[in-house]
Amino acid sequence: MPRHRWADPLSAGVCALALLLGGCASGSGGTPGTPNGGTGASPGPSSPGPSELTAGPRGPTPAAPGDWTQYHRDALRTGTVPDLPAAGAPARTWAAHLDGAVYGQPLLVGGRVLAATENNTVYALDPSGGTVLWSRNLGAPARESELPCGNIDPLGITSTPVYDPATGLLFVLAELAGGRHRLTGLDAATGEVVVSRDAEPPVGDRTAHQQRAALALWDGRVVIAYGGLYGDCGDYRGTVLSVPATGAGEIRAYTVPTGREGGIWASGGPVVDGDRLLLSVGNGESTGGGHDGSDSVLSLTPELTRADFFAPATWAEDNAADLDLGSLAPVRVGPYVLAVGKRGTGYLLDAKNLGGIGGEKARADVCPAFGGAAVDGTTVYVPCEDGLVRLAVGADASLHVDWRLPLGRGGSPVVGGGAVWVLDWRAATLHTVDPASGRVLHTVDVGAKVPNFASPVLVGDQVLVGTADGVTAFRTR
Repeated sequence: MPRHRWADPLSAGVCALALLLGGCASGSGGTPGTPNGGTGASPGPSSPGPSELTAGPRGPTPAAPGDWTQYHRDALRTGTVPDLPAAGAPARTWAAHLDGAVYGQPLLVGGRVLAATENNTVYALDPSGGTVLWSRNLGAPARESELPCGNIDPLGITSTPVYDPATGLLFVLAELAGGRHRLTGLDAATGEVVVSRDAEPPVGDRTAHQQRAALALWDGRVVIAYGGLYGDCGDYRGTVLSVPATGAGEIRAYTVPTGREGGIWASGGPVVDGDRLLLSVGNGESTGGGHDGSDSVLSLTPELTRADFFAPATWAEDNAADLDLGSLAPVRVGPYVLAVGKRGTGYLLDAKNLGGIGGEKARADVCPAFGGAAVDGTTVYVPCEDGLVRLAVGADASLHVDWRLPLGRGGSPVVGGGAVWVLDWRAATLHTVDPASGRVLHTVDVGAKVPNFASPVLVGDQVLVGTADGVTAFRTR
């Protein structure tokens, strides 16, 4: 986790907004906000207790062509929408003002925009105008005063949810008052809570763990990755959980074998690469001696055992200086895996053999990178601390920077409609960029503050952006 970089710009203003909307009130119920004066749904019920809730077997509800069901659209987190018609200048069409900040990507499933807030409310919105179709509050969020450190207040649902077409459920991970972590599966059509189960890291202090990495769906199970809070305080260790999507059965776990830290926190989350899971791990407390599993790229089996790994030869120095690989999700590109972290070095790894310590195929100076990259063929668009980089990956394991686009703070890009789409979350602007040259084609003001590492969503002729107070939509044609 970052110790000194990018204190969150939203925490001071979000609670004031939520107080106006009822979201900072104590208790588990909350009154959802309403977009553009539309009619709001009634408050959701109190949070379920610690026991599992299941409604028995459910029929499959496949996603429609063009739906956006998880972070960066697919299991490999490519962030690329093939065959999307050419896009024009984006124009803001509606803004849904909800009860808190939307840090994760909004999703589009079954003709509904699905978004989750830091006040632990999940919303379904009409994509044509942003009207609330249903909302469900899952309980009071954690507050900064009850956590050992951090910079998001209130702290509720931070990660991007995932939709399971086999059950028709939308899964979210909520941080609740007292620092509890709970996985909930809601019927995407109605908001009914079908699955509810505590999903706590098995090691360390639960209040020191933060769940920011996007959720993943893998072989009928929901994958949850944990890091720490901003400031790297307390007793936490990077952890991966695998929970059956039915809500019942064994929870599998993997914990990074470091004494402390080693968070798995990049907003891009776990990458499902066939029969394995790829994850990037942050700095651990060890700065010498044997490698402690931190500052690495991991390959995990379905049983969540480590099958392979890579760590830079500089891992001990990286840990000491907080310059680890944990800030960007791994990128699968052709026969390779690309890893870029806070040091700014890009490491190209053999996907079949990640290489262990210092075993990269190639490396190059790229940029300090955060969030999730976008992949189009053998081209990778890397979100940088101060902009966007187009990186070409050669069949000969070469790495070449084609262009750099300076921005105040570069969000995580997506590709479609003949353009690269990227947010400058410091300036709260959305840019369309020519993929070949890096030239900015269009720039539009989002109209609200934008969370750190934010990433737009491309669905048909719309672009959706999570903001400090809800979701904003743009039309592209």
